[in-house]
Amino acid sequence: MLVKVYGSAVFGVEATTITIEVNVATGIGYHLVGLPDNAVRESSFRIAAALQNNKYKFPGKKIIVNMAPADLRKEGSAYDLSLSLGILAASGQINAKNISNYIIMGELSLDGSLQPIKGALPIAIKAKEEGFKGFILPKQNAKEAAIVSGLDVYGVENITEVINFFDKDEALEPTLINTREEFYKSLDHPEHDFADVKGQESIKRCMEIAAAGGHNIILIGPPGAGKTMLAKRLPSILPPMSLHEALETTKIHSVVGRVKEHVGLMSQRPFRSPHHTISDVALVGGGAYPQPGEISLSHNGVLFLDELPEFKRGVLEVMRQPLEDREVTISRAKFTVTYPSSFMLVASMNPSPSGYFNDPDAPATSSPAEMQRYLGKISGPLLDRIDIHIEVTPVPFEKLSEERRGESSVEIRKRVTQARQLQTQRFEESDSVHYNAQMSVGQIREFCALDESSKALLKTAMERLNLSARAYDRILKVSRTIADLENSESIHGNHISEAIQYRSLDRDGWLG
Repeated sequence: MLVKVYGSAVFGVEATTITIEVNVATGIGYHLVGLPDNAVRESSFRIAAALQNNKYKFPGKKIIVNMAPADLRKEGSAYDLSLSLGILAASGQINAKNISNYIIMGELSLDGSLQPIKGALPIAIKAKEEGFKGFILPKQNAKEAAIVSGLDVYGVENITEVINFFDKDEALEPTLINTREEFYKSLDHPEHDFADVKGQESIKRCMEIAAAGGHNIILIGPPGAGKTMLAKRLPSILPPMSLHEALETTKIHSVVGRVKEHVGLMSQRPFRSPHHTISDVALVGGGAYPQPGEISLSHNGVLFLDELPEFKRGVLEVMRQPLEDREVTISRAKFTVTYPSSFMLVASMNPSPSGYFNDPDAPATSSPAEMQRYLGKISGPLLDRIDIHIEVTPVPFEKLSEERRGESSVEIRKRVTQARQLQTQRFEESDSVHYNAQMSVGQIREFCALDESSKALLKTAMERLNLSARAYDRILKVSRTIADLENSESIHGNHISEAIQYRSLDRDGWLG
């Protein structure tokens, strides 16, 4: 008897429906074909034990299982549930007339209980697109898949529940989720709040400008000055994600199995902080069977690189292209995968190997040669892609001991959101540009026109600081954002002069 069951495979951030054809005939042998990997091949042992422990049997006949399309590699243990139901139906142990209306995925334990799977959200999106009635999967992934409306999502804990659903018409409880309610629930209660930061008003202002225009930023300061604390709070002042952005972000995290069990839709912008020993593949994505890297996991959020000069130079160089293109393409002989990677880069560094450059009370100082070697680890082209450089100084005791709380993230976010709305209107005719940091050269000329006095001011700064053409564009972009925060249509001299202040690493004495 031949039975068809439907599963799904995830490539990149998109799912492909897999048809599992199970044929049971006279003879002996179990043959699994269709490019399965080792985890899929081993499923027969898990299935046999799970069926036996739930009063069913693995048939002692000739079983041929084909996973079509046969030229696509099938990975992981998530096909256990679909394979076991196909075997039960094909061997006549259960009656499952309407099994082809459902996508069925789940990893089996030996007692028949189900383990969570990866990629539940992209699978659910594809199932809806292809007109399936429902999606049966482990309970741990049900909230994530239930984000997709118009598809019945059934979270189950044991194979027996699924068997009884098909064989005995026992109802399963569909998982229902109010996407909008979930989305807005945690918006006004960020985990890390700027109100906790004592002093550092100029740095907070800098962070606000970076958030308002989507600018990359580097914080330079000695250990303990608060660089990491400030960076962790940046996502809390970014504008709330749109439902589309939240869905896109959740999809990427779903592919690598990083969506928390009790969370359906990710409403908070991601904050990723990889260690400086990270490899280039782990950062940008890849591997023999490509997976998203840290830059894709921080899509629509913040990627924080602490101690930037400590990262391997090769790792930082592979990040240059994704910073410009806002996506990363991984090519293999047989296929190409593209992951989105539109993130804000926040980097921090000590000003010298000892961490105490230009500090007269420093416990240790570094020689000019050591300084040069340390700062030389960061390439000029990468630094040119960072719009804002700012020095962070330690907070004096008087500020630390103040009882007064600083301005909260929610208040700062209101101003940032207003500035972003102006930018949305400005770039409404462009598909690829949404905020100031993404402006092309043509758009900079159009939207960052300067009067004569501002031009003269910028010319003097360019000559004195010996700035590159790319740095010139960065200053114009940042000054456009400062003008937007003040709701000013044109850029004035004070906006330009503030933007010039945020190019610390271009001054004499830095980077030689």
